Amino acid sequence: MLVSDTKLEFQKRLNVPTFDVEDKTVYKRLTLVIKNSKIIKVFYPVFPPDKHIFEILEWLENNPV
Repeated sequence: MLVSDTKLEFQKRLNVPTFDVEDKTVYKRLTLVIKNSKIIKVFYPVFPPDKHIFEILEWLENNPV
Protein backbone atom coordinates (compact mmCIF):
# COMPACT_ATOMS: atom_id res chain seq x y z
CA MET A 1 0.00 0.00 0.00
CA LEU A 2 1.22 3.51 -0.74
CA VAL A 3 0.41 6.30 1.65
CA SER A 4 -0.18 9.90 0.63
CA ASP A 5 0.74 12.30 3.42
CA THR A 6 1.15 15.84 2.12
CA LYS A 7 1.00 17.29 5.64
CA LEU A 8 3.74 14.94 6.91
CA GLU A 9 1.56 13.69 9.77
CA PHE A 10 3.20 10.29 9.57
CA GLN A 11 6.62 11.88 9.98
CA LYS A 12 5.54 13.95 12.95
CA ARG A 13 4.14 10.94 14.81
CA LEU A 14 6.70 8.30 13.90
CA ASN A 15 9.80 10.33 13.10
CA VAL A 16 9.98 8.82 9.62
CA PRO A 17 13.15 9.86 7.74
CA THR A 18 12.78 12.64 5.20
CA PHE A 19 14.85 14.76 2.87
CA ASP A 20 14.34 18.04 1.06
CA VAL A 21 14.04 18.42 -2.69
CA GLU A 22 13.81 21.98 -3.93
CA ASP A 23 11.04 23.44 -1.75
CA LYS A 24 9.45 20.15 -0.62
CA THR A 25 10.09 17.68 2.17
CA VAL A 26 9.59 14.08 1.07
CA TYR A 27 9.94 10.69 2.69
CA LYS A 28 12.95 8.48 2.26
CA ARG A 29 12.15 4.98 1.08
CA LEU A 30 11.13 2.58 3.79
CA THR A 31 8.86 -0.40 4.25
CA LEU A 32 6.66 -1.03 7.27
CA VAL A 33 5.15 -4.41 8.06
CA ILE A 34 1.97 -3.83 10.03
CA LYS A 35 -0.15 -6.38 11.86
CA ASN A 36 -3.26 -5.56 13.87
CA SER A 37 -2.51 -1.84 13.59
CA LYS A 38 1.00 -2.27 15.03
CA ILE A 39 4.29 -1.84 13.25
CA ILE A 40 6.15 -5.12 13.65
CA LYS A 41 9.05 -4.55 11.26
CA VAL A 42 10.76 -1.57 9.65
CA PHE A 43 13.01 -1.95 6.63
CA TYR A 44 15.27 1.06 6.33
CA PRO A 45 17.23 2.00 4.39
CA VAL A 46 15.77 0.48 1.24
CA PHE A 47 18.79 -0.24 -0.89
CA PRO A 48 19.00 -1.25 -3.58
CA PRO A 49 15.33 -0.55 -4.26
CA ASP A 50 15.07 -2.99 -7.16
CA LYS A 51 16.10 -5.89 -4.89
CA HIS A 52 14.25 -4.83 -1.76
CA ILE A 53 11.21 -6.98 -2.52
CA PHE A 54 13.38 -10.10 -2.13
CA GLU A 55 14.48 -8.95 1.33
CA ILE A 56 10.84 -8.48 2.32
CA LEU A 57 9.78 -11.85 0.92
CA GLU A 58 12.59 -13.61 2.75
CA TRP A 59 11.65 -11.91 6.01
CA LEU A 60 7.98 -12.85 5.53
CA GLU A 61 8.91 -16.49 4.88
CA ASN A 62 10.86 -16.59 8.14
CA ASN A 63 8.36 -14.50 10.11
CA PRO A 64 4.80 -15.36 9.08
CA VAL A 65 2.56 -12.44 9.82
